[in-house]
Amino acid sequence: MTKRLGIIGGGQLGMMITEAAKNLSECISEITVLDPTENCPAAQVGAKQIVGDFKDELAILKLAEQSDIITYEIESGNTDVLSKLKAKIEPSPSTLGIIQDKFSQKTFLSENELPVSQFYEITSLGDLYEKIKELGLPVLLKSRRDAYDGRGNFKITSSDEIENAYQHFDGKSLMVEKFVNFKMEVSVIAARNTKGDITTYPLVENIHENNILKMTIAPARVSDNVISNAGNIAKKTMEVLKGAGVFGIEMFIDQDDNIIINEIAPRVHNSGHHTLQSCKTSQFEQHIRAILGLELGSTDLVHKTVMCNILGPDGFEGKYKPVVLEKGGVYLKMYGKSVSKPQRKLGHFNVVDLSDSKDVSELLKTADEIKNSILINPLD
Repeated sequence: MTKRLGIIGGGQLGMMITEAAKNLSECISEITVLDPTENCPAAQVGAKQIVGDFKDELAILKLAEQSDIITYEIESGNTDVLSKLKAKIEPSPSTLGIIQDKFSQKTFLSENELPVSQFYEITSLGDLYEKIKELGLPVLLKSRRDAYDGRGNFKITSSDEIENAYQHFDGKSLMVEKFVNFKMEVSVIAARNTKGDITTYPLVENIHENNILKMTIAPARVSDNVISNAGNIAKKTMEVLKGAGVFGIEMFIDQDDNIIINEIAPRVHNSGHHTLQSCKTSQFEQHIRAILGLELGSTDLVHKTVMCNILGPDGFEGKYKPVVLEKGGVYLKMYGKSVSKPQRKLGHFNVVDLSDSKDVSELLKTADEIKNSILINPLD
């Protein structure tokens, strides 16, 4: 029997989940998304849309009425409402609840003997001063909830910044953690289906700029030992979390090649966009397979790939027309967002080694050429 799929969130991730679901029409009969932006990206590729906030109880109930199974592309859904629904929800509200709160997430990982940096809950400014005495500087002060792309982080590098950092969060629930002097940021896209089967994609290397993912290199340029350790950590993480679906597990590699989990996203992930061309099964198809309890697809890397985000330029907000250089082996994906804003994710492109003969440095050179050619032209 085919299922009606509901997705909380209709942005670019919901868009690509919708496209994958439409290619699995033998399993999915229709797709409905809940998103506050009219004509959101997912709606532009055939999903029905309920216009409403991700946490709106009535909107979520309406989505449940139209769905046999619900998933999400953003982790800010209302877990209290979701936990009361009769509709099947994957990953489960309990798994989502662990991850939504960064302090709870780190506590859970630590209790399950998974590697994380030293961290504490912060309850007052005085508490922050005391914890920094123990941790030393620098540290990261973080909002525990509703933060992504670094927007909920404040790096404190000197004692003069402590009070300003605390006031910056204006009464939000906070945590602090020791800053990791990492030499590389990496991630593993992992999937677990409802039967408990787990599979992982190859380790990738991530380059961030202004706390936003700029580029992903698949596979990561690291030793076999690091690859093996990261894969084992990702599998154990999936085993203890138990939720079904695709998860993005972000990690640091420190100066001694130790691996430390940074954060987990209980959804398809920006650093997995390369899988659209690099792997036998994209992360988006894999997510659907996982939540439906189907056999998981192959995660083998077929082609070396570099993924680059296309971000809205600084100093401009408004309607736009993108101009991107066309070149062989380059796959462009624009998200259909009508308005550009500074640092907003408008699309991405994958530079793919279709000949399987190129060095990563050649792919990076092409990626730079494409990135430098992109123009976000204002529309009159």
